[in-house]
Amino acid sequence: MTLLLVLATGMGAAKVRAQAPATEAQTPPPIVVPPAGKNQAVERPREHRFWDKENDWLFAGVGAGRTLDYFSTLNFRRRGNQEIFLTNAIVDNHAAFAVIEAAGTGASIGVSYLFHRYGHHKLERWTSIVHFGLATSGAVRNYSLKTVHPRTTP
Repeated sequence: MTLLLVLATGMGAAKVRAQAPATEAQTPPPIVVPPAGKNQAVERPREHRFWDKENDWLFAGVGAGRTLDYFSTLNFRRRGNQEIFLTNAIVDNHAAFAVIEAAGTGASIGVSYLFHRYGHHKLERWTSIVHFGLATSGAVRNYSLKTVHPRTTP
């Protein structure tokens, strides 16, 4: 508590000293603006088309991961396990579940496009990489769980 009080007081004192009147030695140098009429080469970060080869492969990976998740979840349900993220009724309705998986892929592509549109190209790529990893690891988990065997009483 004492340390926080000392830090707060020190920060406040620095602000008070910053309000002192400016002297000749403290005035900043004037800002030089280049003439506007000349061609200036502005170095921009390297941009790419949204549907380039790397994104094509990443989106295909996301689609493949979601497809693998679809089939692993159906296998998981056939073996008697309970779905934890969605209701069992949704998973057992194959058409609805396929639409949900396709919508997940579409949402991933949409988020990647928004990152691309606003210049966040690393996040654009990482969105697909993380989505592919999570979908694939979920499918592997589904296949690795043991089958539920109902108890029978003699």
